[in-house]
Amino acid sequence: MPKSISQFLSQLRGLAGGRGMAAGMGAPLMLMIILAMIVVPLAPVVLDLLFTFNIALAIVILMAVVYVMRPLEFSAFPTVLLLVTLLRLALNVASTRVVLLHGHQGGAAAGHVIEAFGNFVIGGNYAIGFIVFVILTLINFMVVTKGAERVSEVSARFVLDALPGKQMAIDADLNAGLLTREEAKHRREEVREEADFYGSMDGASKFIRGDAIAGILILFINIVGGLFIGMLSHGLPFAAALKNYTLLTIGDGLVAQIPSLLMSTSVAILVTRMSKSGQMGTQVMTQVFAEPKVLGVTAGVMGLIGIIPGMPNLVFLSLACICGGVAWMAAQRAKKKAASAANPPPAAASAPAELGWDDVTQDDPLGLEVGYRLVPLVDAKQGGELMARIKGVRKKLTQELGFLIQPVHIRDNLELQPSSYRITLHGVPIGSGQVYPDRDMALNPGRVFGTVEGIHAKDPTFGLDAVWIERGARDHAQTLGYTVVDPATVIATHLSQIVKDHAHELLGFDEAQALLNALGKSAPKLVEDLVPKSLSLAVFVRVLQTLLAERVGLKNLRGIAEALAEAAPRSQEPVVLAAAVRVALSRQIVQEINGMEPELPVLTLAPQLERVLQDSVQGGGAVLEPGLAERMHQSLTEQVRRQAQSGQPAVLLVAANLRPWLAKFTRQSLPDLHVLAYNEVPDSKQIRLIGAVS
Repeated sequence: MPKSISQFLSQLRGLAGGRGMAAGMGAPLMLMIILAMIVVPLAPVVLDLLFTFNIALAIVILMAVVYVMRPLEFSAFPTVLLLVTLLRLALNVASTRVVLLHGHQGGAAAGHVIEAFGNFVIGGNYAIGFIVFVILTLINFMVVTKGAERVSEVSARFVLDALPGKQMAIDADLNAGLLTREEAKHRREEVREEADFYGSMDGASKFIRGDAIAGILILFINIVGGLFIGMLSHGLPFAAALKNYTLLTIGDGLVAQIPSLLMSTSVAILVTRMSKSGQMGTQVMTQVFAEPKVLGVTAGVMGLIGIIPGMPNLVFLSLACICGGVAWMAAQRAKKKAASAANPPPAAASAPAELGWDDVTQDDPLGLEVGYRLVPLVDAKQGGELMARIKGVRKKLTQELGFLIQPVHIRDNLELQPSSYRITLHGVPIGSGQVYPDRDMALNPGRVFGTVEGIHAKDPTFGLDAVWIERGARDHAQTLGYTVVDPATVIATHLSQIVKDHAHELLGFDEAQALLNALGKSAPKLVEDLVPKSLSLAVFVRVLQTLLAERVGLKNLRGIAEALAEAAPRSQEPVVLAAAVRVALSRQIVQEINGMEPELPVLTLAPQLERVLQDSVQGGGAVLEPGLAERMHQSLTEQVRRQAQSGQPAVLLVAANLRPWLAKFTRQSLPDLHVLAYNEVPDSKQIRLIGAVS
């Protein structure tokens, strides 16, 4: 925020709040002074001081509005507008009293400021002054004030309509790990402040409109009242009374109307500013005067007008030359920028170095390749948010999965489509998608109240129907029930889902040893007896990978280690050890499936199918006839779909020796199906049978 604005707001807060009881009396005292001005007569010197202060205050507020970065940074503006309007109306009443009481004494009766505006600004001619006053009032009332009022009303309506959608988007980002709780709280506060601000601006715009109407009425009341008072009370001739009171009234009206016009302009500028951070002057220069074609065409049109006989040729041709020169300089600047980007300076030549082991590169565990149009999403200097989103995803998944997720190596890839990206795992592509950096994705959550215009596509993460909409249609789409996310969120969500699905491939020996080292600080004896005395590090890693493949987090590492220490003397098979760990973590596993519900709805295998699978497993590995496997898969798919429609989890309860094979059988095709063994259901849960898979 510019220094002048921060000083102005700090001074305003000092009046309103301050420190201690004395400073807290600032705002009530100021209001009492304004109200007293309506009743207590003021000397002309005091009127001069207050009129000058009113004009200076209007200029300060206008400059604060021009240089503010975002409208919400001037959130006190509606209150300031009310106070300034009350001050101006109180000055009108005070000056009216002085004009009517002492107007017969001449032009200086109401102070030198009103006299100066009556003589210098309008040349002492009350007819000209009346016309100038009417023009200023029409500009203020019909153009600036009416337009600002309409913009404030529409902005408030759209902001309030979009409020539920914005709240849902923040909750979605929080659940996806793209935001922390503090960031989500800050975003919710910003949304609430935005709604309050535009709602207040909608009402505050009425102050300016009422002020303009009051100025017109005061003008006619002062002129008519002054004529009667001057002729009847002071015996002035009609011409003298008309001249004195009209000049004083018009001077008084102009002194009040100019600050009113400045405040109306401030309101219009603030409500027409976009919410993106940036100074108004910079936005205008970069969006209007930075395009060479615009200035070139303007120069051509002005030149054609300038060569028409009878036109002021010198003025038009001079302006055409200026526009043409600025367009040429802008074109040259754009060419130099493009040339420097296309031809970077060559690196200094050096003798080829001998190859070494440092030249052998290893593939990164996690990689993200982007097309050249997506590079601004990665560059924080250009406002890209993808790096921050990915950092949030890593932090959330690290907490959920129980081990540190490796950094994501991001690089551009010219072989990809300009708007495409690709996610790699150990150098192998495992996911890809396409986003539009200048649009937002509107996701259909299943129930919307209309359609939006845009590019129809599929969500790369879950395959939901989506539409890539223009940025300006974001609020409209949210009011229709769509969940709107930006391109960086789409990529980060896709990356988060892929990391969850392949977490077992990201856990290696180093990560497992780091987990043991961390556990050793709180349970050194347990770690010492487990690895390498009871289990080798390789078997320990394999058990953890098996748990992650079945989406069991490693947060309770102490419970995992204790279960392994107890089961290791009986078996060294990773599958058997993982089954023992799952029994120890049964409460955690079931809790993640259906939360605190007392009942667990489950599916079971039909007796005949279970016998077939048992015979197959005992025969040396569950190998089914393809037709039987397909029919069983179809039956499971139907049961999972039915459970999803009822809003309940799909759980298949089977014998302990069948659970590993069935979990692997359904892992890729039915990720929403949870396969549990009988001994993995804790005693605190009641089982409710809902069907059998035949």
